[in-house]
Order: sequence, then C-alpha cells, then structure tokens
Amino acid sequence: MTVEEKRERYRKMNETIEKGQTLFAGSSLMEMFPVEKLLKEAGYEGIVYNRGIGGYVIDDLRGSLKECVFDLEPRRIFINIGTNDLTRAEWTIGQIMENYDRLIAEILQKLPNVKLYFMAYYPINQEAAQECVREALKIRTNEKILKANEEVKKLAEKYHGTYIDVNDALKDEKGRLKAEYTIEGMHINEDGYRAIIPALMKYVEE
Repeated sequence: MTVEEKRERYRKMNETIEKGQTLFAGSSLMEMFPVEKLLKEAGYEGIVYNRGIGGYVIDDLRGSLKECVFDLEPRRIFINIGTNDLTRAEWTIGQIMENYDRLIAEILQKLPNVKLYFMAYYPINQEAAQECVREALKIRTNEKILKANEEVKKLAEKYHGTYIDVNDALKDEKGRLKAEYTIEGMHINEDGYRAIIPALMKYVEE
C-alpha cells in the first residue's frame, strides 16, 4: 500500500471514528505498533486510534495533519516522529528539532487543549541488522538517538507536554535494541511492543 493509499484509507476510517479519543501518530515505528490490540490485552477499555505511516519524516506528517490528527480531534496524542529524519546524514539534530517544533506548533494552533505525549525514539541494534538497513544504522546510531531524545525531552517541556521513555524494556545490557525484539535491526516486532506496554499503560490511563 502506498503512502497516498494509506492516507486515503485513514480519510475513510475517520468518517466513522469517535472524536475526542486517544491518538497515536508517527512513522513506521508507530504504524507497526499494534497498540489497540496490546492495550486491550492489558485490560485497557478506552478507545485508541493509530495513524502512523511508514517512511514518514516530520514534514510528511505536517502535510498529513488533517488525516492523521485533525479529523480525529483527539484529546490526547502520543507522537513518535523523526527517526527517519535522523537517518539523513545532512540533517543536524537541531534542524530536525526545529521541524518538530513547527509540527507541534501547528497541532496546538488547531487543537489548543490537546494533551501531548512525546515518545522517546527507540534504540536500534546495528550488530543484529540485516543488510537492507546497515547503511542507515551507520547514521542513525544509538548515540545519536540518545542525543536526539534529550532534545525531544526539552521540546516536551517547552510545550508543557509529557516526555515518555519506555525503552528500558527494549534494551540489552549494551543499551541496544534487544536482538529478539527487532525485525531487522531497526523496526520492532510484536513481542518488543508488548514489552513496553506496562510502562506505557500509566500514561494511557491518565
């Protein structure tokens, strides 16, 4: 399914959603997160929507705010966007965060009362990486991710949002994404997502 097909699918889905609920938005690491299923397994009875789109950088989400955010009029947004931006060698963390800042400002202009949750970027595992992502993970390193997360935390503070780091359950003894939780070194499998649900639940249930 292409990006535009996903956007069109979300447009149609948004026609029948219940507005004012909890929204998860971002790139593939959000799209691949079976959050509705796993929260239900954990006993959460609220309504949750996932509007992640694989391959998205921050500017892509800015261009899709209607389908991915505004149509739903959420009361809470859990956002994880920018890891694909970190893979661009020519972009500094500062430039990426300036874009992230503009994204949040646009969301708040339309939804001034929405509660924002900024999710820390997940670790990667270069040693467990498949050939298809090895070059990308030479740029998107865990060291770079840690630095970027410090800036995400500052952004959360600026906008009086909540910074969420649920990565402890994902990391091995070297701070890498556990090999058993990754698909190819970068993306997370269902067992990995299930591992972070206990830490995420307290924010979802606020």
